[in-house]
Amino acid sequence: MVTVSIILPVYNAAPSIKAAINSCLAQTFSDFELIIIDDGSTDDTLSILKKLASNDNRIKIISNPHKGIVESLNLGILESKGNFIARMDADDEMFTQRIEKQIEFLKNNPSIGLVSCLVEHGGDSKSQEGYALHVNWINSIITSEEIELNRFVESPIAHPSVLFRKKICEKHGMYREGNFPEDYELWLRWMDEGIKIAKLPEILLRWNDFPKRLSRTDARYSNEAFQRIKAGYLAEFITEQIKSNGRKLWLCGAGRITRQKSAFLIASGLEIGGFVDVDPNKIGKVLNGFPVISLEELPEKEKSYVVSYVGNRGAREDIRRDLKIRGLVEGMDFVMAG
Repeated sequence: MVTVSIILPVYNAAPSIKAAINSCLAQTFSDFELIIIDDGSTDDTLSILKKLASNDNRIKIISNPHKGIVESLNLGILESKGNFIARMDADDEMFTQRIEKQIEFLKNNPSIGLVSCLVEHGGDSKSQEGYALHVNWINSIITSEEIELNRFVESPIAHPSVLFRKKICEKHGMYREGNFPEDYELWLRWMDEGIKIAKLPEILLRWNDFPKRLSRTDARYSNEAFQRIKAGYLAEFITEQIKSNGRKLWLCGAGRITRQKSAFLIASGLEIGGFVDVDPNKIGKVLNGFPVISLEELPEKEKSYVVSYVGNRGAREDIRRDLKIRGLVEGMDFVMAG
């Protein structure tokens, strides 16, 4: 029996897999097994794995036909012997104290089911500016409350940075297969079912941004896929907030993108009041059959619930501040979405 099972799926990662594995083996916390699921690699990955495994009996290799990351992840969890599951990817690198610090945190905080950490962007921040900005945003969302309140903006944690209690999988399910990002769906589902997620305010993983990374090449990680999977969970969350008090839903932002993103809410049967915008050229108009009003015209919070789709990060914070100034409580009276 071991304490931690590190689950590492790999497919054709010969250039990076050795560094990833060595960063696991160099952990200051040594009571772990490293389960590597080779998903039918056609390059030199498997031979590299076998050579490394011959020198360290903590490495367990499972070789499978190519079936994709979800099946690999779930197989790794099913084969694991630890009470805690740590995730790792074949193109990233752990810092030496990552597992030790995450295990210590979960043991000292029994109400937390999953802990992440800050991550270092492993790439060029200029040529990969979008990814670098995403890393900066993730690193700014730290507390459990911040993670819960921002979960509908973007995925608030980096997948290979997490360590969680295995019993959560037994009660709330493992990864699901579908046309969506498997990690984001898991976080949304677990949080929807009451699992608390926390983050250590320390960089403990280098999150490398290679051109062939799945998040860059697979349609399941496109903006449209993220929108699809968050839509259902957001609608459920809003329904729970307003079902007993008859409040109308107001959508902050009246631009084309906001109207596209909010279409599923309008179609869900929730009672929509209209759009809220700061643009005087939009205020007073009727868009998609709903009025556009200013923030000052927003009905009192007992009669309204606000979803803000304002995407620009600076503007998002301005809207959050203005709503709070009006006495609205984030989560209870409004939520930020992306």
